[in-house]
Amino acid sequence: MRYIRYAFWALVALILIVVCFANRGTVELRLLPDALADAVPGLSWLGTAVSVPLFVALMIGVAVGLVIGLIWEWIREHPQRVEARRHIRHERELEAEVNRLKAEKHEGKDEVLALLDQTG
Repeated sequence: MRYIRYAFWALVALILIVVCFANRGTVELRLLPDALADAVPGLSWLGTAVSVPLFVALMIGVAVGLVIGLIWEWIREHPQRVEARRHIRHERELEAEVNRLKAEKHEGKDEVLALLDQTG
């Protein structure tokens, strides 16, 4: 199974390398359009263009999408994590109670032995 996983990731890496080589042309990235950046006085620096290869822009888009998806999923799963912590806490309390009851049982003598000690 481990080799299948390695082969899968090697294939993914190979595909990414081919995509990167196929998209080496440069593109300009801007956070805001020129008209909007010039309209707001303090935001003119956001209209500055940065030239990067197209594959860098693609990989940045994929990375940003993954981060947003992970954060979204982490927020969505919050109730399940809270419930799991509650169950774990309850389980620990029950285990502690069982251990306490076992200790109490073994501290005192058996009822039959206690009666024999009283008569003897």
